[in-house]
Amino acid sequence: MSIPIKILVVVDSIDIDDSSGSKANVAFIQNLKKAGFGLKVYHYSRKKIQLDEIDCVSIKEIKFSLWYILSRLQRIFTRLTSININNSIESLFGFSFTFFNDVKSIQIALEKENEFHPSWILTLSKGGSFRPHKALLNIPNWHSRWLAYVHDPYPAHLYPRPYNWVEPGYYKKWFFFKEVSEKAKHGVFPSQLLKEWMGSYFPNFLEKGTVIPHQLNSHKLKNSALPQFFHENQFTLLHAGSLMKQRSPEHLLAAFDVFLEKFPEAKHESQLLLIGYNEYHKNLLDNYLNYSVVHIEGYLPYDTVYQLQQKAAVNIILESKSEISPFLPGKFPHCVEANRPILLLGPYYSESRRLLGSNYPYRSEVDDIETISRIIGEMYISWKDENTSFQLNRNDLIEYLSVENLKKTMNAL
Repeated sequence: MSIPIKILVVVDSIDIDDSSGSKANVAFIQNLKKAGFGLKVYHYSRKKIQLDEIDCVSIKEIKFSLWYILSRLQRIFTRLTSININNSIESLFGFSFTFFNDVKSIQIALEKENEFHPSWILTLSKGGSFRPHKALLNIPNWHSRWLAYVHDPYPAHLYPRPYNWVEPGYYKKWFFFKEVSEKAKHGVFPSQLLKEWMGSYFPNFLEKGTVIPHQLNSHKLKNSALPQFFHENQFTLLHAGSLMKQRSPEHLLAAFDVFLEKFPEAKHESQLLLIGYNEYHKNLLDNYLNYSVVHIEGYLPYDTVYQLQQKAAVNIILESKSEISPFLPGKFPHCVEANRPILLLGPYYSESRRLLGSNYPYRSEVDDIETISRIIGEMYISWKDENTSFQLNRNDLIEYLSVENLKKTMNAL
């Protein structure tokens, strides 16, 4: 009987309700378990969380370090003076005092690990922190077994327009990631385009990088009722996810209006749902608050959003107006699993378009109102036609996002 390969996972958070990044990380971890790998997970979620049949260790924040004291003094100074000096601190040190203390907390916890003896150490992060990666840099005897997962471009000035901005301490952040690219055994990316994008700045990622997409991991639903605003038998187009500043729904809303003008009968059996953080576009969305066929919602529990994705007629992937979108959206596997057509609004050079294929019919530039409204009309006609199968039907994508493909990729390493 063969002994399973052991993987020690170091992750920012496994709290699926705190971000899309944590949802993707948990799906990755759970599929590693399903693939037969032995797992132990160290996480910095700041709460005790257990994943089924997986040994999870909650890393405690250390509160007796110089970094901790400095971070608290900074908070007291800001509270007393209303002056935020964090940008000055990051310009000088590259990172915040809190970041350094978090990294030290993770490092100390990992250095106490002497029982598991992993074949691989996999670092997963979220947002723009990459704290587990910084901690692993400080443990050189693990570098030969280090899989550094890179979920988004880093540092921020390496994002494609219009997302890119220059952070305080950007050069130290760049040097940090240059070290990651050199010291890790492999860089791991959720998309081929992201590997190529990051490899253009850090060539080691091209040589040592591999692609493991966000995972298809069927979620066990709780018995919760769907929101009253959702009408299951209607032609429902759903965008589930944060509407970031650079990800405006303006043209989608305008195209939906044009669609309703061309198909007035659809007003009684259609709805557009926008669910997720939307404060950047509040002025625009306020105009639609009393619009009966458009529903705008902020945060909803993960279980609820997942159910809506499975039951909507169309799932929408909305990207920014750009020349390239190297990101694989965390919700992409959920949209594939739902087996509903995907309305993809984004640039020609996009990972979602690369996976769906150059001939995928339901794609448009994000600001092309005429094309978007035409596509919605075509979808509506197909949805109405009882003789047409209104489904995504992409077994190739199901296989690409599967446990079996994950196991094959990991074994190839």
